[in-house]
Order: sequence, then structure tokens, then C-alpha cells
Amino acid sequence: MPSPETPPPRAASATTDDDTTILTPAESEPLLGRPGDAIQKPNASLITNLWLGTGWLALTGLTLLIALIYSALFTHPRFPLLTPHPALQTLGTVSLTLAILILQPTATPAAKAAGQKAHAALQLLSLLLFTAGIAVIETNKRVNHLEHFHSLHGYLGTLTGVLFALQYVFGFLMWAVPGVLGGEEKAKGLWKYHRWGGYGLLLSVLATLVSAAETDYVKKVLGVKTWAVAVAVLLVVAGTFPRIQVRKLGIHRD
Repeated sequence: MPSPETPPPRAASATTDDDTTILTPAESEPLLGRPGDAIQKPNASLITNLWLGTGWLALTGLTLLIALIYSALFTHPRFPLLTPHPALQTLGTVSLTLAILILQPTATPAAKAAGQKAHAALQLLSLLLFTAGIAVIETNKRVNHLEHFHSLHGYLGTLTGVLFALQYVFGFLMWAVPGVLGGEEKAKGLWKYHRWGGYGLLLSVLATLVSAAETDYVKKVLGVKTWAVAVAVLLVVAGTFPRIQVRKLGIHRD
């Protein structure tokens, strides 16, 4: 869900006659790289945020992930209560990652507002996809009387599902009903924790994907290589995390 943000400190920004916010290097410094490397340019389309800076690496990783999973699904026997699970979870991962990428570089109030709407829509889509994928695999286990926890993937999947639900509810409360959290000002003060949680959730989702490659179905039936999934996941990490604006996590560098 969109994360409410407090305005940048006065000392860290200025406003021109046309209301364009200019960020100083301290405000726009990413986790890795030079200041301004991952900042949406004035009047730039929101869609460009997806590949800005190192974002193209994340898009490459997502494309590779889709190619790996869907090519295997379409070239091997398909099962009504099993095949949809990896298909839906892969798309859920893509939607979740795009939700982060599109909001990361926003800086001006107008860009942040547009980014929050896109972020919310993509997060809702990811929620629906993940929920459908979980429903499919749970139905398969119940119909075929299978164990729920017989692999690392099962444990990670359950943990990730709980984290996703908590993160989604937290973001929704901050955005839609801040009064529940003590009012709008207090809710704004919590945004950094939502961001920390979002990046932690992404890592949990990606770890769950890698563990899925070690399950019997993916490894022995679909023939997907664990190392190939790991490469795709590493590309997503390499494209997403270097673009983190450290001040948006509450980290202040001198």
C-alpha cells in the first residue's frame, strides 16, 4: 500500500517559481551510486521509474523469471490443482516488485501522489494473485491429503504470507484510515517502518521463490534449474535495493 511520507526537510530542498521541488544531494542519495541516480526527473513519465538507474536490472530479472517458469509450465504436463500455483505466485512477485520500483524514485508531491496510486493498484493486484495461488495449493493439499509442511518452501511460504498480510494492512491503515494510528501526523511518522517492512517482504518472497525451485514438482517435473531462478532473483535484488533513498528509511548521512 502507499506509504505516507513527510515532506523533505527545508534545508534539503527548494522550490522554484513553477513549484518544482529541487532535492539536494543529501536528500536524493541512493543506497548505492551517486546522488540523483534514482530520482524521477521533473515532468518525466511515471512509467520511466521502472527502469531508472539500476531498475533495468530488476526488470531483466523479472523477465527471466517469467520466461523460466512459464516456458516450463507450457512444455510439461499441467495439473489443474498444481500448475496455477507457480503461475500465479510468479505474477504476484512481478506485481509486488513493480509496485516498489514505480514508487522509489518519486520526489515531488505530484509525483508521489501518482506513484502512491500506482503502488496501491499494483499491491492490490499482487495480493489477489498471491491469495489465488495460495488457495490453489491449499485445495490441492486438502484434496490429495498432502502434508502442509514438508519442505523449506512450505515454511517460507507461510511466513511470507503472514508478513504480506501484516504489511498490506499496515500500509492501508496509514493511507486510508490514519486515525486508527493516532492521526495523520503520527501515521506519517510511521512510513519509514512500512518501507523497511516492504523491502524485507520482497526478500522473503524472493527467498520463497528460490526454495520453490528445490521442490519435487519444480525440480523433477518442470525441470527448472535452481541456479537459473537464483540468477533471476539476484538481478531483481541488484536492480531494486541500490535505488533505495536512504533518507526515506530514516537514515541520515552527513
